[in-house]
Amino acid sequence: MKWNYKLLNKTILLSALLFTIWGCSDDDEIIERNWQIVWQDEFEGSAGQSIDESKWTFDIGRGPNEDGWGNAELQYYTDQTTNASLDGSGNLAITAKNESFAGSSYTSARIKTQGVFEHAFGRFEARIKLPWGSGIWPAFWLLGSDIESVGWPQCGEIDIMEYRGQEPNIVHGSLHGPGYSGESPITKSFGFENNRFDVDYHLFAVEWDEDYINYFVDDILYQQIRPEDVPGEWVYDHPFFIILNVAVGGNYVGFPNSGTSFPQTMLVDYVKVYQAVD
Repeated sequence: MKWNYKLLNKTILLSALLFTIWGCSDDDEIIERNWQIVWQDEFEGSAGQSIDESKWTFDIGRGPNEDGWGNAELQYYTDQTTNASLDGSGNLAITAKNESFAGSSYTSARIKTQGVFEHAFGRFEARIKLPWGSGIWPAFWLLGSDIESVGWPQCGEIDIMEYRGQEPNIVHGSLHGPGYSGESPITKSFGFENNRFDVDYHLFAVEWDEDYINYFVDDILYQQIRPEDVPGEWVYDHPFFIILNVAVGGNYVGFPNSGTSFPQTMLVDYVKVYQAVD
């Protein structure tokens, strides 16, 4: 059974000290909407069971150009249940391991809804407990479904949650599009002074409409991006698909070091998508 964690998370955060890096301006606002769920996965099933193939597919390998997915990542993504499976307690476990596989020194998993579920606008959320350690790079993000025809970054990318494992109290939310991609995204960060994202579950979400994308941690708005805030084209007007992954290394986080233990596991309690009902 899944609890209503939104109220619980709000209560926890009201009693905790938190800070926002490059936080919301006075002009940012929560747009009140009525939401109706259109897609979800609560990862119910027996321990060791693979993902629901009616909802998810795998990315396999080191990227189309064998270059670590364009980020110099070190892992080889597999479809093995040792890298992605249900834990029997209502969670998906994505696990990075230090093991030789297909010429790489690490394995992990990257799952996506491409070709299975793609959606424009709404609220996209996931409740996640993050791993910890230098060189560990988990993410919950969206890519434009037209990526194969127009390429990246023209397709658009919405990073709902990215995290550097060596900074366990900070998460990042970013947009990548034409003119603001790679090392120059539109991005802000949210963090705790006296808490960490690896010790408990937290709710990461965006609420996306034609003329704004709002970023939330535990239902606290910390960033709003509108078309006038981007230095290039606003390309968030078409369906996107969902991605969950745990990368090892890469130019965003650097390399694992002697203090990085393995395996490293990201636990995902659920992923849900809502559409606005007016």
